[in-house]
Amino acid sequence: MSNSPIGIFDSGIGGTSIWKEIHKLLPNENTIYLADSVHAPYGPKGKKRITELSIKNTELLLANNCKLIVVACNTATTNAIKQLRNTYDVPFIGIEPAIKPAALQTKSNAIGILATKGTLSSELFHRTSDLYTNGINVIEQVGEGLVPLIENGQIASPEMENLLKEYLQPMLDAKIDYLVLGCSHYPYLIPTLKTVLPKHVKIIDSGIAVARQTKAVLDRHNLRNASQENGNCTFYSNGNPDILNDILQNKYPVLKLDF
Repeated sequence: MSNSPIGIFDSGIGGTSIWKEIHKLLPNENTIYLADSVHAPYGPKGKKRITELSIKNTELLLANNCKLIVVACNTATTNAIKQLRNTYDVPFIGIEPAIKPAALQTKSNAIGILATKGTLSSELFHRTSDLYTNGINVIEQVGEGLVPLIENGQIASPEMENLLKEYLQPMLDAKIDYLVLGCSHYPYLIPTLKTVLPKHVKIIDSGIAVARQTKAVLDRHNLRNASQENGNCTFYSNGNPDILNDILQNKYPVLKLDF
């Protein structure tokens, strides 16, 4: 099993921000990335449908002999990972907004969270938020429209900048000093976010933490690849593969797959 790939899925291309951190930390691991762009975004779909899509993605990755699965989607994690762990006999790594470090480090006692509707309305998100944000002003914002723009290759478009300015203004009015990105697509917006936010506002995403957790779980289960060669990286998309190619800077083949 140690030579088997790590499987990673997301509702589109955004989870490649997680894949990049995993590949940087564990370059000799083989990986398979599944971009379910046809069904992006998962956020508005409701728990039942999100769970169905997560099961479909998981079974496709397991059919490709994946030894561990990273749910590189905040919405899928918060809505479906408990059922996935109870159903399948492989380790799962989830991703959720990095509320804890923001809450522990804020000096202004105000933090912003930009996430999908499915994440912000989930039980897991509220449980984590209640645990760490007592006495802190938390400004939550659904990033409606952001994922479709990213999926259509409009990351640096005027439409994107206008949406971000609209969504961030209430956070700026509340004097936040940390912005938590609660969707794996959103790290690709950091260059634009930095032009909109004051310099003192720190942006936090979950990529590095997920990569470290992946390494720890592989070690715990004796699943690390012993090879010293660079791992094979395979990408599948059921949407427009050109968008995923652009994100990956054409360094890896992207295969079109209907699923």
